[in-house]
This record gives sequence, C-alpha cells and structure tokens, in this order.
Amino acid sequence: SRMNRATAKKLIERYFQQLTEGCGNTSCTNEFCASFQGFQPLDKNAAAAKALDLFKANAKLCDYYPSIKLRADNVEMGNKMSTEDFSGTLKVDHEFYVRSVQAVFKISVCFGVSDIHYLTEHTVCSILTSCEEKGDYSALVRVVGRIFSNSDALMKSFRKDEFDTTKNLDSVKPAEQQSGEDSSAASLPDPALNGGLDSCEVAVDLDSVRRVYDKLLSIDQVEAALVNALIFLTPNVELDLEYLDVYETNPDYLNIFLIVMENSNLHSPEYLEVALPQFCKAMSKLPVSALARLSKLWSKYSLPRLRRMMETFQQLITFTVVSNEYDSDNLVNDDETVVAATKCLKVVFYASILGGDVDMEHNDEDEEDSDSDELTLHELLGEERLYKKGPRVDPLEKELGVRTVDSIRPLIPFEDFINESLNDVIEMDKDFTFFKVDAETKFSFQSCPFILSAITKNQGLYYDNRISMYSERRLTALYSMVQGQQPNPYLKLKVRRDHIIDDALVRLEMISMENPSDLKKQLFVEFEGEQGVDEGGVSKEFFQLVLEEIFNPDIGMFTYDDNTKLFWFNSSSLENEAQYTLIGIVLGLAIYNNCILDVHFPMVVYRKLMGKKGTFLDLSDSHPVLYQSLKELLEYTGNVEEDMMLTFQISHTDLFGNPILYDLKEQGDQIAVTKANRQEFVDLYADYILNTSVETQFKAFKKGFLMVTSESPMKYLFRPEEVELLICGSRKLDFEALERTTDYDGGYTKDTQVIKDFWETIHSFSDEQKRLFLQFTTGTDRAPVGGLGKLKMIIAKNGSDTDRLPTSHTCFNALLLPEYSSKEKLRERLLKAITYAEGFGML
Repeated sequence: SRMNRATAKKLIERYFQQLTEGCGNTSCTNEFCASFQGFQPLDKNAAAAKALDLFKANAKLCDYYPSIKLRADNVEMGNKMSTEDFSGTLKVDHEFYVRSVQAVFKISVCFGVSDIHYLTEHTVCSILTSCEEKGDYSALVRVVGRIFSNSDALMKSFRKDEFDTTKNLDSVKPAEQQSGEDSSAASLPDPALNGGLDSCEVAVDLDSVRRVYDKLLSIDQVEAALVNALIFLTPNVELDLEYLDVYETNPDYLNIFLIVMENSNLHSPEYLEVALPQFCKAMSKLPVSALARLSKLWSKYSLPRLRRMMETFQQLITFTVVSNEYDSDNLVNDDETVVAATKCLKVVFYASILGGDVDMEHNDEDEEDSDSDELTLHELLGEERLYKKGPRVDPLEKELGVRTVDSIRPLIPFEDFINESLNDVIEMDKDFTFFKVDAETKFSFQSCPFILSAITKNQGLYYDNRISMYSERRLTALYSMVQGQQPNPYLKLKVRRDHIIDDALVRLEMISMENPSDLKKQLFVEFEGEQGVDEGGVSKEFFQLVLEEIFNPDIGMFTYDDNTKLFWFNSSSLENEAQYTLIGIVLGLAIYNNCILDVHFPMVVYRKLMGKKGTFLDLSDSHPVLYQSLKELLEYTGNVEEDMMLTFQISHTDLFGNPILYDLKEQGDQIAVTKANRQEFVDLYADYILNTSVETQFKAFKKGFLMVTSESPMKYLFRPEEVELLICGSRKLDFEALERTTDYDGGYTKDTQVIKDFWETIHSFSDEQKRLFLQFTTGTDRAPVGGLGKLKMIIAKNGSDTDRLPTSHTCFNALLLPEYSSKEKLRERLLKAITYAEGFGML
C-alpha cells in the first residue's frame, strides 16, 4: 500500500504541474493544461484542488510535460504526511493535503503501477478490493475501459516478467480466496501451459489473465466496459496490422489477441453484434507467421478452452448467417464478418490438429511429373488460371508444416468445425469460380474446406469435373478443326460383356498412353450388340461388372477377409500392373462421373492415395488379428525375448499357401525381439505389410487413380474418410428420406396399397436387411453423398398378384414390384429376393 500512495501522490503532482506550468506544447488542445490557449490561470490552492479532481476522474495527462523527479526520500508515507509542496516551490495547507489524499486514496489505489500504462493482476486486485469496500465500481470500470481500449497498454499488460505480486496479495484477496477456496475452475493454472511452449513462448502470464477475467466478468458494469473497450480497440488494431506492419516490428503485439481470447464471454449476445466481428476482422489481418504462432500456442491449451474458442467463432458465423438474407447479388462470400470469423476458425482448426495425435512423418512422396517448359493450349488461349495444374497449398498449413491428412485424431472432431447454417447459404457455382479463378480478389470457402460438409465439397468437385469435361470437349473441337477430324467430346468405351476386363483394359491403357486428358471427359459406355444411350445407367452397370470381376477371389488380385469384409492387395498376385492401374482409373472415373461403387477397402488405402504411408495404427482395420497380436507384444510385461522367442524374420503365405520368409532387417533371423527393440519390430512389420510387400501393386493402382484426379482439387478439399465417402457412399441410411424422394411408374402411386405395405415392410426391416435391399436394388449397400434422398429410386409395377419374386435394374435404381395381394406375401417374396440374389442386378 505504501507504493500505491506514492504513485497516487506522483500522479497528483503531474496534474498539478500540468495546471500550473503547462506541458510546453504551444498547440496543446487539453483544456486542463496551462499551455492550452483558452486556459484560465488558477491560484495554487485552486490548482491543487483541481489536480485532485482530475486525478479522481482519470482525466487526460499531456505527453510533453517535463518529468518530475519525486523526492521520495523526503516523503514519509502512512499517517504522517509531509508539508513538502508538490513541486518544491508551492506550499499548501497541511490539513487540506492530508484530507484530500486520504479521501481519494481508496480510489487512487486503482492507478497503482507505472502510471497506469498497463495492468497487472496485483493492480486489478487492489482496485477491486477498494471498489468492493466502497460499493462503487466506477474506478475499476474507468481503468479497465482505458487499458483494454488501448493497444499499447493492453500489449504491455499481464506480463510474466513483472515482479511476483501474488505474494503481496493477501491484503487484497477476497475472503473466500484467503481461505484457500478457488472461486472458479477458470482461475486454475492450465497445466499444459506450464510446460515450455518452445518457439511460441509468449510474454503474457495467461494464468494471471484468467484469474483476472474470473474476477471481472462477475461484475456487470465491468463486462459492459470490456465490450465497449473492444469496440474502440479493434479498428485501430486492424489499421495497425494492415498498414503499419506492427507485428513484424513487435511480435508482442500478439499479446492483445491472446488476452482478448481469454474472455470466456466473447460468444455472448452483447459481443456478437459489433465487438466480436470487429475483433475477427482485426485478427484476420495478422500475418501468417503470427497466425501460426497463435495456432501452436493454442494447441497447448486444454480441450475445454480450445473448444470454447471454436464455439465462439462458430457462434458468430451462425448468428451472422441467420441474421441476414443472401442471394446471387448478396453472396455470403462478401460478408466480412463471416469471412473473418472463418479465417479465425482456421487457426483453431490447425491448433486442434497440432494438439491431437499427429503423424508428420511416413509421407509417400508423389512422383509428380515435372512441369514442361512448353506452352499448353490452355495457356495459349489465356485460360491457364482456370485450368492451372498442381495442388493448392494453404499458407498457414505450409507455415506450420502440418497437413490435415497428417492428423490421426484431432483434439476436436473434424465434424464439429462444419457449420451447417453456412453450408445452406453458399452458392457453390460462384464459390468455385472464386476458388479457381479469383482467389486473389475474392474469398472462397473452399480455401477453408474444414467448414464445408462433404455434400457441399462434392458440389465444388462436381463443378470442377464438369468444367474439366467442358474444357476437354472444347479442346477436342479445336484440334479437330485444325486436323480436319470428327470431334469426340466423350470418353467412349465400347466393350463386350463377356470380355469386359480385357476390352476396358486395352481401351483405357491406349487412352492413358496416347492422350490421358481424355480420361477427364464424360464417360460414355456402350455394350457391343446392345441398343441404348448411356445416360448414367449403362456406365454404372459397367462399373459394377468391372468391380465384380476384378474383386473375384479366383482372379487373385485382392485378398478378402471374411471377418472384416474388406479387400487388400495380394502381394503374390500373378496379374500384371496394368490390371491394378485399371482399377485405379475406375475409382477415379467413378468420382469424376459422380457414381458410387460397391468397393470395400480399409481406410489405409485412401490415406495412401492421399500421400501417407501405412503405419501400425492402420493395421487395426486392415489386418485386425495381426494388429491385436502386435499390440499385445508392445504391452507385454514379462520377458519378451524368452517368452515370445521372436526374431526380425517374419513369414507369411503366398497365393498358393506356401510360406514366404522375409527379413525386416539384414540378417533378421539372427536378431531377437526384445523389450528394447519391440517398437522397431512392430513398425517394420507394419511397414512391410502395408507398404513394402504391396508396393508394386499399389503404385500401379495409385497411378491409375491419379491419371483421372491429379489436377482435381480433391486432395486439397477432402480428407481420406471423405474420399471413401465419394467413392463408396455413406454407411448412414435414412429410409424416410428415400421414401420421400422415390418415384413411381406403371400405375403405382404413393397411395397404392401395395406401396404403403412396401414401405411399412421396409421400415420394419433390421439394419442388415435394409442393407441387403439396397444392395439388391442399387448394386451397393451404401447411400450416395448427401444421403438416400439423393438416390432417385423408382418403383415400377410388374404385373398383378403372382408368386414371382421382385426384380431390379440396379443401373437405374429401379425395383420391379408385382402387385401382391397381401402385406405378408410381399414381405416373404421381398426377403427371399434380397437374401438369395447373387451378383448385381437381377436383370
């Protein structure tokens, strides 16, 4: 308290000198300064009284007045007040001085440290105690408002390098804290922060900030001051960042954002209108190096803190979207608040990845073709921006050195970053143009794909595919005019049903060698000797037949696990690489032509397609029995070497059941597996099974896939599990949605009795029976991206009551249903059809 009185006295002296001598600035605009032109001179007692009033009101102090050296050694604080004059020249009445200082001391304590140029926890606690005693928080409101509205003052507040004030706080702590009780969990230190933050160490004492907020946010007047201060602060911060490069000059500028984001009330209504939108705009102006620092720092936070930040930005986006109406003339892409909040959410998204389980190693470097020096036709036509090659790289991702695909398990599930309200109002055709063409001038939400649902991203991919198809058709027309040939705008495949693999392989292999860009044209399939125009149904049947043959165990390209119902590459396959390239092309074509396939691969296949290598954790779904054995080895507490008797030589069987030995290390049969090296053994074993042993087959498979998708933004937009969703569809089945969108033909309507019986029967089926029905009717037991409502199923009348079974055209998602006389008969006939149907469609 001695220091606070001394500081109060020093401030009063400065006001007094300003009133009597002025600041020396001839252009001074401060009406309470003697240098101000219209200032009325005061006598010395009046100046002393006015100095105390200005001090109470926290009035403006001029910057140019001479510094005053306190003769503190001649001043004895406490009950004895010196009659020494303020400046050494003025004598004032002793009793007046003592009474005045004592009267204002209870308030003056609030301006404790360093002339209130910044706040510390000690300062706040001192003010708070004084205010609580008086029952008046106006002094606290003034100082909080002043510091939190000034970037320089806020940046310097709550520093770790301030003296440790907590030891001196007993006199100002509220009684419940003196008794050792913590008023809120928020005031507890965050253990994750007490460990080193490496290069992201910051000067702010975050635990101190949290304790301060815990005290301040319980007082309504202070909450209002914080809101107003933020409104006043943020436009200046935004200008500083945009035009003055303040962060580059002083990296401590980041402190402002760290301190503001610790406010746990930011998501409340009073912030959502003005304060938080302005804050997000300012934060989005931070350079990428600063955003990366924030992301690394926040990745060390506890999960509840990080989740609160995520929810704060999400709430702002949702609040803004539902409060406005968007159309083609007023796009959500032009809403500054939504765009800024999305950019801020990206920082939390990467913090969630960094703070979770992440694997930045085990990357499979793609063999990208080096860019040719020759001009392409697109470049000659001035269209290189629309059809530019190469995957995009997010600047923040690059700065952090981590990619979404590196995430094994983020702190916050990926799904929580998707904002449904936003997805409902995005116009993907416009957004795609911004993404592909106007990236420098317009914001595209595809630059923040984490906020988009798979359905929305799939629309973006659809536009990309269609533009590529249009582009290839256009170029074909140009070439044909030059060369005098008939243009072929489609990727035409003419195949024989009984030689479908050979014919498709020959044709696609020829195309991939001669003109691989033809693979980006729309697929058009024709079965030899059959009439029919391919409007999607024939292509779907082609895909189904190719897959049925390629995954046939008798061919031996893939092995099948009866327990997991998944396929894996056969490392002993006798087939040549072209067969694997074909299946890769087929998967790519299915995505390109918006057709889902009945393919059953473990997730590691899609992770490998996206550039990662398989690791031990990936074995859990691809090879669960092996995974469990290796997991038990890692967890074994006994003597590994003596009890397990394993070496670095492993064995597995080939296609014909013969054992094959493989050394995981040179002379592996001589190296025993011990407790010390068992992790290395497990890692090498997994690498062999998932990478080395199938390298030839997978490389060919990936090559085919990339032939179709290499220039697509798919790798940038989608995570591996979303790529699986694109290719195979969703496991979530909503038969209510299917019922709402089903069409009827041949005399049936939704009110026909047999149709009512049919839907009651379907809804009563078990999950397994529903999947069998879907497989029977559509050729796959999954829903397309967007759900079963997107399926467009047709139920057609197929004669009157009969004992015949229902049949289907899987390529058209059509069910041919006789008009059975009873619900029981319909159920029995339908179950028999879906249970015993082999292969794909019945017709």
